[in-house]
Amino acid sequence: MSDYAPDEATARADLCRFLSACYYEPAVEFAEEKLFDSMLAAATRLSPDLADHARKLGTAFAAQDLQTLLVDYTRLFLGPIEALARPYGSAWLGAPEPTEDNPPPAVVDLYSEGGFDIDDDFMELPDHVAVELEFLYLLTFNANQAERTGQREDAVLTERLKARFLGEHLGAWIAPFAAAVTAGAQTAFYRELAAFTEHFVRIESGHPLDSTVH
Repeated sequence: MSDYAPDEATARADLCRFLSACYYEPAVEFAEEKLFDSMLAAATRLSPDLADHARKLGTAFAAQDLQTLLVDYTRLFLGPIEALARPYGSAWLGAPEPTEDNPPPAVVDLYSEGGFDIDDDFMELPDHVAVELEFLYLLTFNANQAERTGQREDAVLTERLKARFLGEHLGAWIAPFAAAVTAGAQTAFYRELAAFTEHFVRIESGHPLDSTVH
């Protein structure tokens, strides 16, 4: 980990958290808490491409009324009959259909290995895109903390777990999911969110898209 850069590691962790927030129901708090300003600041510390994605996402949110965003969110991720872009890893990995009583065991095992607990009051399945991005945040944050405190072995083990998680889960299904969001979205915000998420996850997986492709 000779290339370790603490400020960049912090920015990468922050982007995981901010992208995760965008996959919850759109709300006025996005603007009130300056979510997109924070996202742009983090992305700018990493690369011009990511900064461009963050800028476009914030602009798209500001340009659209909240009710229209909520309608698009519902169509894409909830239904009412069949969601256009189901936000669960199992929907894209060919895994058995999970339920609250029968969650996807592979990703849950990785969560346990990484010390990631889901609140009992959380009403979504554990392989929801927002949850997997939160887990990516935790892994990135923990690896960063281990490096900062000189615990190199812990940092290496956490990075290995992160590589497994991206290779077997989030990184393996983000492309078809993002394509479905892009195809089904009626607002620029969700098209930009899909492009940003796929680009970032591919970078974290070590398989970035060509910068000319969006």
